[in-house]
Amino acid sequence: MTPARDTPIFDGHLDLAYLAEIGRDMHAQLGQCRGTLLPAAVTLPSLQAGNVRGCLGTIFTEMSEEDSPAGLQLGGFGHTYPPGDAEAAHRAGLRQLKLYHAWRDAGVIDLLPNAGDAPLQLGILMEGADPITNANEVAWWAQQGVIAIGLAWALGSRYAGGNSQKTGLTAEGKDVVRAIDDAGLIHDLSHLSDAAMDELLEMSDGHVIASHSNARALLGGTNQRHLRDETIAEIARRGGVIGINLYAPFLDPAFDKKKRPPLRTAALDHVLHIASIAGKDKVCLGTDMDGGFAATDLPEGVNEPSDLHKLLDMLRDEGWSEAEVAGFAGGNWARVLGIEPW
Repeated sequence: MTPARDTPIFDGHLDLAYLAEIGRDMHAQLGQCRGTLLPAAVTLPSLQAGNVRGCLGTIFTEMSEEDSPAGLQLGGFGHTYPPGDAEAAHRAGLRQLKLYHAWRDAGVIDLLPNAGDAPLQLGILMEGADPITNANEVAWWAQQGVIAIGLAWALGSRYAGGNSQKTGLTAEGKDVVRAIDDAGLIHDLSHLSDAAMDELLEMSDGHVIASHSNARALLGGTNQRHLRDETIAEIARRGGVIGINLYAPFLDPAFDKKKRPPLRTAALDHVLHIASIAGKDKVCLGTDMDGGFAATDLPEGVNEPSDLHKLLDMLRDEGWSEAEVAGFAGGNWARVLGIEPW
């Protein structure tokens, strides 16, 4: 049997550039990284120590509150932009893109699909598409290394309703969907409203994933942030994958910060539910570690990437084969992204 910690991991959702932008030293050890959202779970050295060989690193932007100046939400950092301001959103996205390019040029990461010898193989996922000024610009972002795009974050975008809304795709959004398909990029369904998701799936036969969403059926059945069983089945039918999100309130709806939910009866339940619908080769990791929250909002016993191997051991205990565990850990992502597994 392969020791759990020796199994390489691919994490389908990490907000690495955002974390750097809000003041975290991503090159430091966890105890010395400073910044906000502490205690931290993710820095580049912690990923390497946890044998996380690859990830989707986001370009994450969000609209600022309409009644406050741009950049004042979530601590006054530059990932925010005024509602409807396409140029400001574009600039916010470019800042994070340039950071990934700088890390690539320094040999810290390789940008997928061009795998190399860097410690971390990273594909760029745009979380909220407002940095794309118009549909004609999608091809340019693809040339810069973006391989997947989610049209909206929770608050929505110029292109689609987010999971806090009921609206669907806008006319501009439909143009962007077509442009994403033409560029051969992947649609990320996480954070879309049900209406936007259904319209996208109706009009597009392109590649789809849910990078960091859980099973709605285990969370009260009404929260648009997570996937209906029929959506899980449709993603699987199209050959996509679902990344399990480890944010505690997205695992246990009763989470109140007083007691972290146990990994075995929280995250494992979502893995097994999704696998029962989609198959074991369609479920994987999209942890969202430190994506707007600290390590204390992760399940009990998960404080850094090396702890993800505990979940792999739990799958072994459930009778998953080594090939199935390796698929969950990274091979399923590798298949969807068209890269060689480790």
